[in-house]
Amino acid sequence: MRYLSSDEVKQLEVKANSIRQSIIEMLSEAGSGHTAGPLDMADVFTLLYFGILKHDPKNPDWEERDRVILSNGHICPVLYATLAHAGYFDVEELLTLRKFGSRLQGHPHKGALPGIETSSGPLGSGLSQAVGMAIAERMNNQFSSKFFYCLTGDGELQEGQIWEAAMLAGKEKLHNLIIIVDRNGFQIDGYTQDVMPMEPLAEKFEAFNFDVQEVDGHSMRALNDAIGKAQAVYSQPSVIIAHTIGSKGVDVFERDFRWHGNPPGKGPEDRVPKDEQAKVALEKLRTLAGLIDKDNHA
Repeated sequence: MRYLSSDEVKQLEVKANSIRQSIIEMLSEAGSGHTAGPLDMADVFTLLYFGILKHDPKNPDWEERDRVILSNGHICPVLYATLAHAGYFDVEELLTLRKFGSRLQGHPHKGALPGIETSSGPLGSGLSQAVGMAIAERMNNQFSSKFFYCLTGDGELQEGQIWEAAMLAGKEKLHNLIIIVDRNGFQIDGYTQDVMPMEPLAEKFEAFNFDVQEVDGHSMRALNDAIGKAQAVYSQPSVIIAHTIGSKGVDVFERDFRWHGNPPGKGPEDRVPKDEQAKVALEKLRTLAGLIDKDNHA
């Protein structure tokens, strides 16, 4: 486990803020897409691609790379933005999101962009893909050092296929599989507790033979420590339940499930008029960026 210095934490926070700004810009330009999940998972994706993963943007098919499997594919704006900021393709291309002929489809499509490991769409299927990939890697190389990171949403855990895949992962003791759950507490129809309660979530994963950790999904150091501990587990798969704030970084959008599937310009108007939503969101994030930078140089 690599320790993150205070300077490294601040650099990651600045990068996550830049990624959030790109998310708002691309969603606003597209006029469609999901806001809450991409914004709240920006810290997780930033830490993975700028602090954790073995990967090479100049050689995206490098055989020894770690794999990131996005199971809840509707939050792909954060994956696209992170890949672009990491150097997989030009940041300017982000503004083609969801447009005809764009490589940035509404759900990730393997082969369309460098760095996309799997196609996703139907919720629940990504974990099955990740489990299969992890098993195949062990069959090919029992001494492999690769990790397979599967990103899921908490609403997605209502899918039965998730638990079928989890059962197999536990049986096979896939120590190279690390699930990270975006536990923001809501989905498109409302709060998960109202739609389909899933607590006690940690105990459910433990019953499927997972090592379980619960962390603040916006703390770079807590996430880094949790991933480091998960990498050190050799007898079972791991899950990190990352408690997040939906639409993190834009306080007038935060914790409101109505932003799950709406982009700026089409969201609820009770706090910000539709024609002001993108502008206000970017102003909030740019102000936050200034505060992070000021604190970094204090």
